[in-house]
Amino acid sequence: MDQTSDRVRIDKWLWAARFYKTRSLATEAVAGGKVEVNGERAKPAKTVKPGDEIRLRLGPYEHILIVRCLAERRGPATVAQALYEETAASRDARQRLATQLAAAPATFVYEEKGRPTKKDRRDLSRFIDRKRR
Repeated sequence: MDQTSDRVRIDKWLWAARFYKTRSLATEAVAGGKVEVNGERAKPAKTVKPGDEIRLRLGPYEHILIVRCLAERRGPATVAQALYEETAASRDARQRLATQLAAAPATFVYEEKGRPTKKDRRDLSRFIDRKRR
């Protein structure tokens, strides 16, 4: 944890807190509007300090975090978890959404059939010939 500075860029902090695998992914997410700091849309250079509230959308889930510590370097997961505290409402909402997504039926089933057969190719040729007439 970095105790020398009292502010850190949001993209660096998200990377250090292990929400994104690379700093460039964190920068893209912030620039893409997936991150809000204290209720305002953030830019990658936005600085955060302890006590700030961060809303972060990762896939279908939304995290509401309170910054507890600052870090500019990525460390072990145990250190990263000490950088923030997730609100109880956020945790409950994520669990409800995870339950709903798990219970939802699969919307797309892919049946791999392989290459078309000779009959399939003939049918396709006939179909295309009819269209040309």
